[in-house]
Amino acid sequence: MVHLTLAGLSEDGRRLLLVSDAGVEFTLDVDARLRAALRGDRNRLGQLEITMDSALRPRDIQTRIRAGESPEAVAEASGATIEKIMPYAGPVMAERQHMAERAQRSSLRRPAGDHGARTLGEAVAVRLSPDGLTADVVEWDAWRRPDGRWALRGEYSTPRRSGGAEFTYDMPGNYVTCDNDDARWLVGELDDQPAPGLHADDLQRARDRRAVVSADELPLGQDVLEIVAEAPARPAPEPVAAESAPVAEPVEPVEPEEPAGRKPKKRGRASVPSWDEIMFGGGTD
Repeated sequence: MVHLTLAGLSEDGRRLLLVSDAGVEFTLDVDARLRAALRGDRNRLGQLEITMDSALRPRDIQTRIRAGESPEAVAEASGATIEKIMPYAGPVMAERQHMAERAQRSSLRRPAGDHGARTLGEAVAVRLSPDGLTADVVEWDAWRRPDGRWALRGEYSTPRRSGGAEFTYDMPGNYVTCDNDDARWLVGELDDQPAPGLHADDLQRARDRRAVVSADELPLGQDVLEIVAEAPARPAPEPVAAESAPVAEPVEPVEPEEPAGRKPKKRGRASVPSWDEIMFGGGTD
């Protein structure tokens, strides 16, 4: 390393004149970084360094981190390394974590008619206790919204449900409100969702309706007629040969004479076939 000695100041006062031990002359611009270094202001010197290396000012970096962006995303957007922006992102990340912890100690805004007062952390602990879990399984994060209030999000995974609970934290009022169903489930305001398809109570109601209807009253719909058409017909019994039995000759039926002046009776309606006749075929014999 070359050792330089201050030899003087330029005529315009903007550069220092330096000379090495070998007699070689050098100049050094008098800028804000040099002045900060001479005063021993390390913070100011760091801010000036990141301003030169980054497309974002330190204040812009902190604003974006406070609004919910990650340090990695801000570093990529600024064109600087993560090590260069962490001195400014670190305090804001700590602020976000502090607000998330404070929101858990605030009151939970309850539905109308529910007068029980409890904090968000207490409600979460009660909800997770049946599963043998504590509120520590929820990963919390918070960031400031454009309207000045804070958004709160809790990522959780339980045997019954997994999701991201979203809340709004009102710091002046010291209360939180649920913004989605994952949040309402996490605080016990939403029951477990049933599995899709038929439920057990639906099947039981169907059985009860079938129990009060007798078989004779069941309607013969198209599905029953198709079953009857596809069912094989019952074979007729084979005739048994009789030993020397006399066979009666067929007798022609004789129509009875109607008395004079009496009108013939009308024939009755055809009998309705029974269920066995429809299902298996055959006559009433």
